[in-house]
Amino acid sequence: MTESKNGLVSIGAVHSVDETVEKLKGILMAKGVTVFAVVDHSGEAAKAGLQMPNTKLLIFGSPKAGTPVMLAAPSIAIDLPLKILVAEDGAGKVWVSYNSTQFLAERHGVPSELMKNLAVIEALAAAAAG
Repeated sequence: MTESKNGLVSIGAVHSVDETVEKLKGILMAKGVTVFAVVDHSGEAAKAGLQMPNTKLLIFGSPKAGTPVMLAAPSIAIDLPLKILVAEDGAGKVWVSYNSTQFLAERHGVPSELMKNLAVIEALAAAAAG
């Protein structure tokens, strides 16, 4: 696992992008979390005649968890719903990446007691990567 200075956390995944995305979708559905969208960046690039490694962004969340956070710190709505990026790098390694909750809390001034509502992303990303 690596965390950059800009709050991005990346975990190496053991499966392909598509298998990791399906695993993550299954975990989210089992937990009753809404998957709002899966953005297929590489698929859209291909439609435009461009090539990029397999790259997909999952956008998901729970209004029950996110709404109290947005009420306390309205600007966090720019970063919610939560997102996990599953992408293959140029060497063929698959990575699961997300914004750290500490970064989001500092960026938006979210009270620490409310960040537990979003901390699930860490466990989700780790489970999807493994």
